[in-house]
Amino acid sequence: MLKRMLAATALLSICLSSAASADTISLWVRSGSGGGAFKAVIDQFNATSSDKLQLTEIPAEQMVQKYATAVAGGQAPDAIAIDLIYTPSFAATGQLQDMTDFAKSLPYFNSLSPAHVKQGTYEGKVYGLPLLVETSVFAWNKNLYKQAGLDPDKAPTSWEEITSNADKIRKIGGDDYGFYFSGGGCGGCMIFTFTPLVWGAGADILSQDGKTATLDTPQMRKAVGYYRSMVKSGAVPASAATDNGVDFLKFLGGKIGQQGLGAFAIGQLITQHPEINFGVTLIPGIDGKASSFAGGDNIIVTKGSSHVAQIQKFLQFVYSEQGQSILAKYGSLPTRTDIADKVLEGQDARLKIAASAIAIAKTPYTLQFNDLINSPNSPWSTFINSVMFGDDVDGSFKNAQSDMQSMLDSAQ
Repeated sequence: MLKRMLAATALLSICLSSAASADTISLWVRSGSGGGAFKAVIDQFNATSSDKLQLTEIPAEQMVQKYATAVAGGQAPDAIAIDLIYTPSFAATGQLQDMTDFAKSLPYFNSLSPAHVKQGTYEGKVYGLPLLVETSVFAWNKNLYKQAGLDPDKAPTSWEEITSNADKIRKIGGDDYGFYFSGGGCGGCMIFTFTPLVWGAGADILSQDGKTATLDTPQMRKAVGYYRSMVKSGAVPASAATDNGVDFLKFLGGKIGQQGLGAFAIGQLITQHPEINFGVTLIPGIDGKASSFAGGDNIIVTKGSSHVAQIQKFLQFVYSEQGQSILAKYGSLPTRTDIADKVLEGQDARLKIAASAIAIAKTPYTLQFNDLINSPNSPWSTFINSVMFGDDVDGSFKNAQSDMQSMLDSAQ
């Protein structure tokens, strides 16, 4: 009897030990982030690992506040996938796990999306690493190019060419327009598609350390001039002046000849709008040198999480060739530039162009991104609306430069 009891106790101990070795890791992600790609990677990880990721989707607009509240209340998840623009501000709070040693131990660390790594770095330490990568690209409607007498297979390489093409497309008449942008207070839209014009030319809206506004430059004035000329000529629909981002994908309607878009739109065009014959190229700077905005998500780990090792294991799976191939299969760009061509093999060539932008893409580094840029009332949003559609260009530059610097100074 005693022997049977001891045997049963030993068996129970083994079972409990086995169960304890398999941990559940809590991960929050923005709802809709990455489409099916992110879920597919997690499903495959869970299917092949004793540790399991438990995914909770949070509405994108609620993520920052919910996480801050959860951290303050000691109820934060092990990790979250957050818009990379917010990584510096969370790192500055001292509530994130330092991932520096792990990050730099990865043999492909220098091949990870550079903009994501920069956003994940605070005071020399790495707190966030790339999870989902997005870039901005330039798209043109080949059908409208052909109707306007343009070469549909020739990607424009300068803004002189783009503005000229826009005017020719508008001459088709009706509701066909040569260019589009969401200018009515959508700061996020314009930081995504417009700032590459100045980045490519070596200028920026903020200093390298994010503490000084550098908005008023010859490069920015020249970039604004191209947009204003297309607005004035009527090549841009009047609705652009009040568009707060609702029509950011207006190109998908087939009536816009040219527009800056996100790489995510490529998949939508291919699968949902086969009637639109379109081309994709990198966004030319005002001097012709290409640039792009890096968007997407970084993964950050809550300080004090008991599952840091498991999260690192998950990241290694995401960064593996298998994980990167799953992302590509479901329409997401790879995170690693060194194997991007390999994992995109067999995919639409236009996705490869978007992926090539990762190496040159940028994201403004600031702890005040939302207040400076994303908010409808931010200095950047106000500037875009007034400088593109107003009459006082000099005043628009002066006010925006002053307001941005004042906001930066007050945070220091």
